[in-house]
Amino acid sequence: MTKRSSRIVAFFLIVLMVGALIGATAKNITQNINLGLDLRGGFEVLYKVKPAKEGDKITRDVLVSTVHALENRVNVLGVSEPNIQIEGTDRIRVQLAGVKDQNKAREVLSTQAKLTFRDVNDNLLMDGSDLKENGAKQTFDQQNRPSVGLTLKSAEKFRSVTEKVLAMKPDNLMVIWLDFEEGKDSYKAEIGKPKPKYLSAASVDQVFNQTEVSIVGNFTPEEAKDLAKLLNAGALPVELEEMYSTSVGAKFGETALQKTILAGIIGIALIFLFMIVYYRLPGIVAVINLLMYIYVTLLIFDWMNAVLTLPGIAALVLGVGIAVDANIITDERFKDELKIGKSVMAAYRAGNRHSFLTVLDAHITTMLAAIVLFIFGTSAVKGFATSLMVSLIVGFITNVGGTRLLLGLLVNSRYFDKKIGYFGVKTKDIIPISKGVEHAPTKFDKVDFVKVGKSFLTFSIIFTVIGIIVLSIFKLNLGIDFSSGSRIDVKGNAVMNVSELKADLKALDIVAQDIVLTGTNNDSAAVRLKDVLTKDEIARVKSELGTKYGNEPSVSTVSPTIGKEIARNALIAVLIASVGIVLYVSLRFRFTYAVAAVIALLHDAFFIITAFSVLRLEVDLPFIAAVLTIVGYSINDSIVTFDRNRELYKKRKIRTAQDLEDIVNLSVRQTLARSVNTVLTVLLPVIALLIFGSDSLRGFSIALFIGLIVGTYSSVFVASQIWLLLEKSRLKKGKGKKEEEETKPELQV
Repeated sequence: MTKRSSRIVAFFLIVLMVGALIGATAKNITQNINLGLDLRGGFEVLYKVKPAKEGDKITRDVLVSTVHALENRVNVLGVSEPNIQIEGTDRIRVQLAGVKDQNKAREVLSTQAKLTFRDVNDNLLMDGSDLKENGAKQTFDQQNRPSVGLTLKSAEKFRSVTEKVLAMKPDNLMVIWLDFEEGKDSYKAEIGKPKPKYLSAASVDQVFNQTEVSIVGNFTPEEAKDLAKLLNAGALPVELEEMYSTSVGAKFGETALQKTILAGIIGIALIFLFMIVYYRLPGIVAVINLLMYIYVTLLIFDWMNAVLTLPGIAALVLGVGIAVDANIITDERFKDELKIGKSVMAAYRAGNRHSFLTVLDAHITTMLAAIVLFIFGTSAVKGFATSLMVSLIVGFITNVGGTRLLLGLLVNSRYFDKKIGYFGVKTKDIIPISKGVEHAPTKFDKVDFVKVGKSFLTFSIIFTVIGIIVLSIFKLNLGIDFSSGSRIDVKGNAVMNVSELKADLKALDIVAQDIVLTGTNNDSAAVRLKDVLTKDEIARVKSELGTKYGNEPSVSTVSPTIGKEIARNALIAVLIASVGIVLYVSLRFRFTYAVAAVIALLHDAFFIITAFSVLRLEVDLPFIAAVLTIVGYSINDSIVTFDRNRELYKKRKIRTAQDLEDIVNLSVRQTLARSVNTVLTVLLPVIALLIFGSDSLRGFSIALFIGLIVGTYSSVFVASQIWLLLEKSRLKKGKGKKEEEETKPELQV
């Protein structure tokens, strides 16, 4: 077997092995991945932990014991794989995906389960500490009614208590309470109610010298069983105050999952089609590696036992577009080298060498934004950030290492030496190497981007001024994440009637701030409220609206404290991401590049914010994730242009302002096609998410769509123009090329 044929055989063997591996294990991997509550229903709540008694302090040990108590209660609910985490010094976040009865779960978690025995004057006789460990069980009384049997620690103490109650004739009643509130609850206030708060009030007609007690009430067998389990789980050592909560009905989660997967498949299929049609053989290699990228990313999620959320799937789909950028940057450079007459082998090596640092810089700057998102984001945003970080790392490895391995085998086989068309290059476009041309002509050679850019830069400045005025007048349409309040998402089986829904809410003593129809057929509605609903109000909403409309609604609440924290963290995240990018680009390029790039990305972020203000679109947490993603991607796009700019700058003698303008024109002309193709491959999945994806990702997708288009515009007409102005200023001061020549030469990979 010749070397040529052995490399071709090796290529096909690797592809077959990869295909066989994916085919054999992909189904099991996808089935093992844990889905978040937004994909299979469930709820999340952030509690502020407060002392149960005056003078108590919330320490780390108290938080840990509270988590254990909550875990015991989750076992009562029968929920698998709960996520209960301590946050900060006085908060605990609970996430329960797949829980069927959310109202019951909320009640079980938040109740302190403090069992007390009292007389009719509410004096404490015994409490839960007198109960034996696991001393509660579901039983039946003499009339075969469901009851809860208790085993006490001391028969002597129970004898003493019953003696005291017996002596109170005719008020010889032992009242058993759960979570009695001093100064608020009383037996006398509750006795006349159809459903009193106390569990039971038993008459004591004799002294009992025993450890067995029964609580008899209007229980169903299931209620009695749950109460017994709750008492065995133990009382909470603290009080829990809800600061933030979100609950997703099972139907909402199922629909969101189906829509997002469909959108992802369509978006990824469009990317595959584009790569194959436009780049031919390198495009086929890219598709193979993208399939490997998706497989490895899901495999890592499985290994991490990570929870895949709706934003996480969006990040995975978006990651395909970002991952393919590495191929486009390399393939475009490969084509450039072929067009100036180099052999396939030489062009391939030069393309790899010149594109590697561009790809690395682009991935690192996007990674900076993802890390900041993870640090400052809430749970849903952390899911997006985690997925984005994994996608970036896996994408870099598979689409740089994998592509170079597979494409290298084909190129090194020498089978394609005379078949330039397989690499997307026409023979007529090739310039003989004897002419010594450094760069092939482009479609944009007649365009003076510096001259045109001045007009666009002026437009951007005017737009920014107008945007500031617009924002000061219209403000942002802040969602409850930032403004506090509640949101109810109702899904019906037909077109929703706003007036009818408003009346339904009014019947529940709930006044809607606004109601917006959603869904492809207006069969859903988003209701926003100024007030933060209590757990009892949420229970009524879920019960009443769920019964009427056939689907359990999703309800989210955000307290004013959390709303302010989220807004502050969002601002800090954008600032830290910007500073981090400035520092990195300053080290890798030079300060003028960093300043120009950051001004451009802030311009992009401001454009998105202004657009949302004018269109009155809701600003929520996914919106912040979208803005920070654009911050990372905008710098990514600017780096593609600046990388060629720096390369040209090093090769030329800069004496006049015209020399700098020539560099800007050449760098933009030579990278514009690459920039358009890279943004197109990310736009394809975003458009698919926008058209076919879940309603809850609509604002996120719109923000990405606007940001990607504006980001490409700003990298060409804003970043390059600002760099030019800064470099002209340096040139006037006698800096510039002289300073550049004094720097140490950069290592090439």
